[in-house]
Amino acid sequence: MRSPLPPGRAMPQRLLKLFLGLIAYGVSMVMMLQSDLGLMPWDVLHQGISLQGGWPMGRVTIAVSFAVLLMWIPIRQKPGFGTLCNAIVIGLVFDLVNGWIGDRLVDAPLAFRMALLVGGIVLNGAATAAYLGAHFGPGPRDGLMTGLVRRTGRSVRLVRTIIEGSVLLSGFLLGGTLGLGTVAYMLLIGPLIQAMLPWFDPRVRMMTTAGAACADRSP
Repeated sequence: MRSPLPPGRAMPQRLLKLFLGLIAYGVSMVMMLQSDLGLMPWDVLHQGISLQGGWPMGRVTIAVSFAVLLMWIPIRQKPGFGTLCNAIVIGLVFDLVNGWIGDRLVDAPLAFRMALLVGGIVLNGAATAAYLGAHFGPGPRDGLMTGLVRRTGRSVRLVRTIIEGSVLLSGFLLGGTLGLGTVAYMLLIGPLIQAMLPWFDPRVRMMTTAGAACADRSP
């Protein structure tokens, strides 16, 4: 099947989606952190380690990413270009943006913090859809999940629940922020990515359009 984009245009557009997605992901992490209403499960762990060790949270994110990549070795999961970019760029963007904001939002009203939380979750969904739609490989954490599913034969739901539950509990015990935002993220991020992926992935968009056309023709 032919690529939806001409070969000369496909690579620049894919790279643009990859890096815009990774930058937006880092910004969405900052938005959720600054809302002080709860973090996504992996960030609960990142924040907990950061609080215990006194290291910037973005650098902890990078370190954890490479630690997770080491777990890919026994399950024979191979990283892609996007995997390595994911491991580095998101943490760098997080530290840069969070350092620029500093303590300016400490006394922000609840309504503003709620808006930050909702905006952060929506932006995270778009960012994830963008870098997945670029097809340069999964992020370290997503790759660990898919690799374990492939090697164990267990369901995605079970493996993801075990991984994120363990990460969430560990981060909470280390002092990470668990709250309304954590629950909202876990409930909303899947549907958001599913809804937004056709915007960034021509292959998904074509399949979605074809499926809708078949449904229209059905009796």
